[in-house]
Amino acid sequence: MSATLKPRHETDSPKRLQILDAAANLFIAQGYGAVSMDAIARAAGVSKATLYAHFTSKDLLFATIIGEACRENLMGQWLTSLEDGALVTDVRAALTALGLGLLRLLLEERSLAIYRVVVAESVRFPELGRAFHENGPVQFRRAFGPWLDEQAKAGRLRAADPDVAADQFIGLLRSGLYLRAALGLPPAPTEAEIAATVTAAVDTFMRAFG
Repeated sequence: MSATLKPRHETDSPKRLQILDAAANLFIAQGYGAVSMDAIARAAGVSKATLYAHFTSKDLLFATIIGEACRENLMGQWLTSLEDGALVTDVRAALTALGLGLLRLLLEERSLAIYRVVVAESVRFPELGRAFHENGPVQFRRAFGPWLDEQAKAGRLRAADPDVAADQFIGLLRSGLYLRAALGLPPAPTEAEIAATVTAAVDTFMRAFG
């Protein structure tokens, strides 16, 4: 699994990075429907031919933005920590580390802005919702589910359906604190609130599956 989770600098050309960053900024500022591939090419400073050589469609480009954010900023770091030997058998510690990383990622202003775009426009543009779902929540489940299954087989958890357990864990994290931030309501989340939310989520998860 870790072979597919290489940092950007090992896999991406500078032009590809320019395109991804320019597209993300445009989607956030103008929405998904209002942004054209022509506009993305101009903002990235590349030709249309170069843009289409990297991304054949706008929904693929959006999907890549979501998928790479999940891999690089969260799952890659967490999976690497497990491969290095840390958190291998301490389920609570591993869940806490994952929960903190996930909630911090979800609460980043860029993540919140992209989520708001998806909610606002996915009914009109089903490909947008599909790209977000398949490259965010589904990708998370595919990485987290097998780990939960391994823990269940080792007798450290009792999760009959790892995919359901993975969905329920992320659901516990996306509670009041996340909803407040997604709606743009003050005050901004503090580290103490994030830690308390993760602790409560892990406690509830362990009562259900521990």
